[in-house]
Amino acid sequence: MRKEIIKIPDVGSDQVEVIEICVAVGDVVAEEDSLVVLESDKASMEVPSPKAGKIAAILVSSGQQVGKDDDLIELEMTSEDESAIGGAAGGAADEAVADVHADVEGEGAREPQAGSAEVTQSAPVLEQRAQTVEVPDVGTEDAVDVIEVCVSEGDEVAEGDSLIVLESDKASMEIPAPYAGKVESISLKVGDSAKRGDVILKMLAQAPAAEEKAPSGHQASSNQGDSSQAKSSSQSQSVAAANAPLKSAENAAQAVPPTPGGEVYAGPAVRKLAREFSIDLKAVEGSGPKGRIVKEDLQNYVKNLVENKPVAGAASGSGIPAVPEVDFSAFGDIEKEPLSKLNKLTAANMHRSWLNVPHVTQFDDADITELETFRKSLKSEAEKKGVKMTPLPFLLKACAAALRANPKFNASLADSGESIVYKRYVHIGIAVDTPAGLVVPVVRDVDKKSLWELAEETAELASKAKERKLKPQDMQGGCFTISSLGGIGGQGFTPIVNTPELAILGVSKLTTKPVWDGNAFVPREMLPLSLSYDHRAINGADAGRFFTFLAEALSDIRRLLL
Repeated sequence: MRKEIIKIPDVGSDQVEVIEICVAVGDVVAEEDSLVVLESDKASMEVPSPKAGKIAAILVSSGQQVGKDDDLIELEMTSEDESAIGGAAGGAADEAVADVHADVEGEGAREPQAGSAEVTQSAPVLEQRAQTVEVPDVGTEDAVDVIEVCVSEGDEVAEGDSLIVLESDKASMEIPAPYAGKVESISLKVGDSAKRGDVILKMLAQAPAAEEKAPSGHQASSNQGDSSQAKSSSQSQSVAAANAPLKSAENAAQAVPPTPGGEVYAGPAVRKLAREFSIDLKAVEGSGPKGRIVKEDLQNYVKNLVENKPVAGAASGSGIPAVPEVDFSAFGDIEKEPLSKLNKLTAANMHRSWLNVPHVTQFDDADITELETFRKSLKSEAEKKGVKMTPLPFLLKACAAALRANPKFNASLADSGESIVYKRYVHIGIAVDTPAGLVVPVVRDVDKKSLWELAEETAELASKAKERKLKPQDMQGGCFTISSLGGIGGQGFTPIVNTPELAILGVSKLTTKPVWDGNAFVPREMLPLSLSYDHRAINGADAGRFFTFLAEALSDIRRLLL
């Protein structure tokens, strides 16, 4: 038995990666059976066997980079194939040797000698005949989907032109025309399933008239050599036809139409990667030619999931259907303005927190009548120091004391919720509304600073925020957040936890309310508070204790000295 080395064909790229080996040593393969799957930066493609035989050795490995004419496999030819090929190739081999000698000796050696019969080759006479084109072996016995029909009835096609594009669970592939001619009728349409032997179309093909004529008398011996050439040519055409989908893999990718939420168009490497990460490819938006999904799309999809950004067809990959797009211009005049980068970042962070954190919000009112009396008494002293004493420094100090007294609030979940991290520092963020959007600068070591220091620092941070001069480190490391709408209005709201923090305090507009003191209703300055927390780590009893401590501290700030 003869062995032959099968090499990598021209795949349209200098270096490609072997991503799958479809055979094993000892396997018997038929012509056009898949040997390996290659992937370039543009497409995935299968390499079919140009001949039938038995796999003697595999000369590449998965993950290896290969190029044109690199050794692929060693194929052991069967005795029948060997004798057929040997007999057919004998005359061709002799002619090849003669041609080599002729090349070496020069053009003069090719001149026919005197008295010898001069051999001339005239252009073949073409005739048209009806041909039925069937689906070839596409590497699977199962039916595959027709995802594109590249021709129409009446079209003139050349040999090798794409007729249809098929897609299996491993790859997309174009089926080339085996003849040149005119398309008479098409039997398949987009969405059909087809397998080997199914009729694709019928065409009026152009073929040499001599092919239908039987050899006669004195032409028999010369035709015997011609038959060997024809056999060799037929084999070459078979290999070329098998390799045609590979050489046009990029075009095949470009021929795939996008159907969001419908069929998925991706190569085997992408499908394998998606399976490893349990990603539903129908939720991934393809950026390749005409919507084909490439590896970068999966990477971006996973990145969006980690950052909880909205992805095509769902809300942050949660499976929640996305809000459908509405053409508002159909109802009247509109003005469209893109969101700022800060708005987008805030929206993404809030969306992530809302989807991942089970929120609970509790409400209470704090009596800050005495606090307000004391704060107003500091007005003249504040003017001398060049600062403005607002209720915020008092809120910061009271929250810092409450966080120390209730460590669960001064913590974060870690290890996917398997651990809780208690923080020995007290850094509190303050939400600041700016023309560009919402930002949350962080005041550090609140428990160690005086009211005057806090008043000065919060004013400075708010000014930087509005002038867009905050640095990234100014907005990191918070343990807890205060969001105050006191200067705007409202009697209460449900703030969203600023993950990875576990809680946030919402402050609404201070109002004077009648409060029963045991003898009569008296006017008191009541501050509406709302506490949102992560119910995975904090329960209602914890929140109740936190609120009780905070309300008492705000009602009598002397408690902060205890």
